[in-house]
Amino acid sequence: MKLDKKFIGATTLVVALVFSGCGGGSDSSSEDAGITAAQKKAVLTTYADIALANYTDALSDAEALQTAINTFVTTPTQTNFDAAKAAWLTARESYGTTEAFRLSEGPIDAEEGFGATFGAPEGQLNAWPLDENMIDYTTAADGSTTSGNIIDTTGVFTPSGDEATEVNVTTITKEALASLNENGGDANVATGYHSIEFLLWGQDQDYNSFVADTVTNGALVAGQRPLTDFTSAANADRRLAYLQAAADLMVDDLQSMVDAWTSGTGSYREALLGGGTNAIDADEALTQIFAGLGVFIKSELANERMAVAVLTPSEEDEHSCFSDNTHRDITLNYEGFRNIIKGEYPKGTSKGTSFYSLLSSSTKAEVDTLIETIDTGVDAIDTAAATEHFDYQIQSGSSYRQNIVDTKNSMRDLGDEMVDVAADFGISLTEDDVTDPDETVIE
Repeated sequence: MKLDKKFIGATTLVVALVFSGCGGGSDSSSEDAGITAAQKKAVLTTYADIALANYTDALSDAEALQTAINTFVTTPTQTNFDAAKAAWLTARESYGTTEAFRLSEGPIDAEEGFGATFGAPEGQLNAWPLDENMIDYTTAADGSTTSGNIIDTTGVFTPSGDEATEVNVTTITKEALASLNENGGDANVATGYHSIEFLLWGQDQDYNSFVADTVTNGALVAGQRPLTDFTSAANADRRLAYLQAAADLMVDDLQSMVDAWTSGTGSYREALLGGGTNAIDADEALTQIFAGLGVFIKSELANERMAVAVLTPSEEDEHSCFSDNTHRDITLNYEGFRNIIKGEYPKGTSKGTSFYSLLSSSTKAEVDTLIETIDTGVDAIDTAAATEHFDYQIQSGSSYRQNIVDTKNSMRDLGDEMVDVAADFGISLTEDDVTDPDETVIE
């Protein structure tokens, strides 16, 4: 199974641009384009303010999910089970918009430079799709179930894959889950939102056919894990322990992101705004942000999270495939991108000087046209989910399928438009710089 990519190739392109085209420490290129040093500082401040506000909300909602899970663990009733699911859905709302901060060498997923010192927790928070069989049992269309997973193993568990290392899971702890995450391969996801999602909802498909959907069939039917999995079934106590450990780790990771974006000596915010011993040059910061935004909306959101699913088609490739919450993932991931460009958070509320406000009239017109088109397409995906979940919208017979295709194409165009956005700030990018060279190719 494929995993949400970290786009090392794109990062390499950005770094090369920083050192060859932007000039270390000089703001002359942006000023030649009419953008002053003060304006650059203003837009970067807005970017940092949105990041802090967004991650603060995500942390608060994750803590509410943690509380709901703790309540369910203490008293595993249907009411508390439903409340934990509702808390998960709420937590996805605020986290979804933070995804647009990825791929810009920031603390959420940087693999080198100062940003990497914050631990790059994205892989622990939101990696997908995951191999559910590593976490717990799954059921095939013939009713047979799998075994040999973390939950039914008492003692040492060794994931499948090359160079996997064993981990003692006699007691399921957040440390054990962190050690297992991506241990032996990208599909070996043991932590984050989607591990919790799988435990709360269970599978939502027939693993003999990702299209037939004979296990939990229906356009509005998500996963149907029974409450008894947490009460009377074998390993019920271990499922509860897993939920608790995964939630605790999620809260820890989001707290680290709030800390990174909070003002203070040694914070990422300080560096991004040109302060401290790790100061990042303004043009370097802008290069990373514009390239990252382009790769995110073009290669990650439009391609990996939409095109792969609709053109396969396979519900295994939809983002929140257990809860059927993918329509919200798409809406919120796009909203996060839009928030950053427009300098808004929450949507429609200004946080300060925006990138958009400093664009030339011609670039603004191009951005406006694409955003208007995408707004309409994303809203249609979200609205259609009231009658057909995303896993049915992507099927060939759905009247909603073409809208998904058209919307992802417009998102790819908006990713390419980041080249012109960058140029207005005196930053030289190409379409290669806003495209992941390893993005999935659909024949």
